[in-house]
Amino acid sequence: MGLSKQEVEHVAELARLSFSQEELEQLTRELDSILTYMEQLRQVSTQGIKPTTHAMELFNVFREDRILPSMEPKEVLANAPRRFGNTFQVPRVIE
Repeated sequence: MGLSKQEVEHVAELARLSFSQEELEQLTRELDSILTYMEQLRQVSTQGIKPTTHAMELFNVFREDRILPSMEPKEVLANAPRRFGNTFQVPRVIE
């Protein structure tokens, strides 16, 4: 690809970033390496490969929300130690 130090310096200036000469040289090498790798990836044939958004196929595991008949209050309270009408009666926890 051949990214030049002047090009990196220009982009840094547009982004209002400043780097020392050492940082600029290192950044130029790293960006050039990234662009070279991207060029290699561009050579890979992707014919017949289905586009994806994730490396692994994802699917929703939630069940459909359905209204089902519930138990009768008498059946729910059958084993309650104490009850008050159609509710559970519990010991007081706040004095």
